[in-house]
Amino acid sequence: MTTTSPTTALDTPYELGADQIAAFARDGFVKLSGVLDPDVVRHYEPEITEKVIELNTMHLPMAERSTYNKAFLQVGNLWQHSELVRELVFSRRLAKIAADLLGVEGVRLYHDQALYKEPSGGITPWHADQYYWPFSSDRSVTIWLPLQDTPLEMGPLSFAAGSQHFEFGRDLPISDESEAALQVALAEQEFDVFTEPFALGDASYHLGWTFHHAGPNVGADPRRVMTVIYMDADMIAAEPANENQAGDLAGSLPGIKPGEPAASPLNPVLYRG
Repeated sequence: MTTTSPTTALDTPYELGADQIAAFARDGFVKLSGVLDPDVVRHYEPEITEKVIELNTMHLPMAERSTYNKAFLQVGNLWQHSELVRELVFSRRLAKIAADLLGVEGVRLYHDQALYKEPSGGITPWHADQYYWPFSSDRSVTIWLPLQDTPLEMGPLSFAAGSQHFEFGRDLPISDESEAALQVALAEQEFDVFTEPFALGDASYHLGWTFHHAGPNVGADPRRVMTVIYMDADMIAAEPANENQAGDLAGSLPGIKPGEPAASPLNPVLYRG
């Protein structure tokens, strides 16, 4: 068992190596071992799973879902529904990693999101997250924290290394079209694709413009993942470039207008050095 309480573990700094920071800057992502003790993850998983079951609104049979909805069940802003989940989402340890990787003084919460890929759940098509976000800079990063060991058969994330600088496909939502177009384009540009299993306690961080994908879950159990999206604490909201960004501006940055700091009551500073 872990010798420290979960809340203490969530505030204890994780020391990044210079090589890990350099790899993130080069590749647009980094996979980190032992970000949290497995027992800490086990402490929070049942509550996250309970809230996903409680708050999930997707009840169609798999065969009747769109490609996007076959990819995973997703439930956002769990921190508003559970004090226990809030502890994990507000972790200074995890937020400091985000700030150090981004090279910024501090980070705010954009939102959290649980992503549960059910058994027989389909692929997550190639995409870049920041297509959905009305941000004025690229200083945003997502932690992808699996809540169980995640072998290849469960569909861990795959990243196109260095693709954060690739502008083709930035106007594509997650779809069959994004999967087809980006699969070809990324191969033509000869981006190396990184895919590895995750042990419990491992996590990855990826930039908002890094293209990524996940295979289907052909295992017998759900692939349970908790994500937190961090942004530069000084991020300025941008004019929405599409309807999805307009929806996010209203929903995730309520009351904030383009050109203003992205600092609504839903976006507290989680770490400042």
